[in-house]
Amino acid sequence: MQRHEKTDFPVVETRRHLETGPIVLVTSGWRGETNIMTMGWHMMMQFSPALFGCYIWAGNHSYELIRRSRECVINVPTADMVDAVVAVGNSSGHSLDKFEAYGLTAAPAHHVQAPLIQECYASFECRLADDRQIDEYGLFIWEVVKGHVAATVSEPATLHYHGQGRFRVAGPMLDLSERFKPQNL
Repeated sequence: MQRHEKTDFPVVETRRHLETGPIVLVTSGWRGETNIMTMGWHMMMQFSPALFGCYIWAGNHSYELIRRSRECVINVPTADMVDAVVAVGNSSGHSLDKFEAYGLTAAPAHHVQAPLIQECYASFECRLADDRQIDEYGLFIWEVVKGHVAATVSEPATLHYHGQGRFRVAGPMLDLSERFKPQNL
């Protein structure tokens, strides 16, 4: 095991080292309007029921759609979708249909009004489980009510944002499951 000499690091750039979850595309739907937003600030909070937390900025067009509908779909793109991921994140749904503009296919969800994105290898339908942190922190806490994952993708090359326009693509998986106690898996 190697020791590392460390230097001071700007606190404002902490996410470059701690943000580990994949970039996701969040779809919303409210009264016939749909939208997609790119998101990197999220976390699993509990496993059963599956609770997922995410930060959504109040200035984002999706914010009101999601807040009013109290549901969304978390879609996980792969690295081959990086152009669409960046384009979605750099545009506003106020005057643009992002599905049409970026060649993404909306598919109906089973339990929520927000659509799935067919090009994403995984989609998770969510309903708002706790709204107490929204006003002060923009933190939405979701219960995942239905999951959809492509059977043909065993090790997806997911995108992980490290700030300042830089992404890391998930590499090879290390399977150390046999070394874990069952309760820690």
